[in-house]
Amino acid sequence: MKVVVAIDSFKGSLTSVEAERAVYEGAMEAGKCESVICCPLADGGEGTSYALSTIEGARVVSTCAIDALRREIQCEYTILPDNVAVIEVSQAVGLAMLKPNERSPIYTTTYGVGMMIMDALERGCREFIIGLGGSATNDCGIGMLSALGFEFTNCNPIDGAIAIKSLMQIKTEGADKRLKECKFHVACDVDNPLTGPRGATYVFSLQKGAKESELELMDKWHFKFATITKKHLEASDRTPGAGAAGGLGYAFLAYLGAELKSGVELVMEMTGIEEKIKACDLVITGEGRLDSQTTGGKAPWGVSKLAKKYGKRVIALCGSLGESLEGLNTYIDGYFPIVSGPCTLYEAMDKFTAYENLKRTAKQLINLL
Repeated sequence: MKVVVAIDSFKGSLTSVEAERAVYEGAMEAGKCESVICCPLADGGEGTSYALSTIEGARVVSTCAIDALRREIQCEYTILPDNVAVIEVSQAVGLAMLKPNERSPIYTTTYGVGMMIMDALERGCREFIIGLGGSATNDCGIGMLSALGFEFTNCNPIDGAIAIKSLMQIKTEGADKRLKECKFHVACDVDNPLTGPRGATYVFSLQKGAKESELELMDKWHFKFATITKKHLEASDRTPGAGAAGGLGYAFLAYLGAELKSGVELVMEMTGIEEKIKACDLVITGEGRLDSQTTGGKAPWGVSKLAKKYGKRVIALCGSLGESLEGLNTYIDGYFPIVSGPCTLYEAMDKFTAYENLKRTAKQLINLL
């Protein structure tokens, strides 16, 4: 039996590479596989840069930036052999980088993302893949744009979303001239617009630490930003994906002429997973939690859909199952949680425990098949 393993990270526990290594070891211990090929996987969020760093000739570089609360940090991104920079927003302004009591999307900034792009420009990169997932921000990207040379009158754009409250005018003349030579591919797995009930504020900001009382206010600020933007550029706040990463998607679309792409499809295309799936008998995929969001375009769903294009059998492994699992069996033949018995969330997410659970489950599945 020929097996392809393509698993997203078990967030807070195992990286994509670690999860796949556990499955690989379990499958090989079963002694019934002709080959087990691992393909690092991500959907545009955390892990995208790392997944693409496995491409032959890619290199990981480090640079200085600031986090969402303006503290100096070191962050990494990948440069592919053809000088394409792969930048994860979460490396600079990730929500996971902030303590729970520090999270407040009114005041968090995307300036650090702009610093990473500027560093890549200095290294000669003119094409970018941007992973939008996991941000702590809701500032419509004004922080990032400020770092790139765009000017915002009557406000300090590094202050976060609250800066839009007093914003009067946006000047594009001072933007770094090298940006005109650049091409941006934005990996995005959501289709939310910038404003309104399905927009960045109402859908995502609560999980970033916003209060219910702040939602209407921030949505009005986003609408104001879009209105001012339309004076200079042809851009719509209703474009699907504009609301990603607290409106950062809108900034890339409107000001940098970006192209939005499905994160998982982009990663699969660049890592050449399709050819590997064509030649296999079984695909093992998964992520930390399988639920209704999985079918919305998450990495395991993209892999499973591709596998079924070639009539391959698909098994998904996870740390836990959500309450709503409707539709999962459309492309997934069977899904299995790996936890072996009653335990706390902390115990289940322990790196060693999760690794051994994945390894054991994979071995038994291969034995059965």
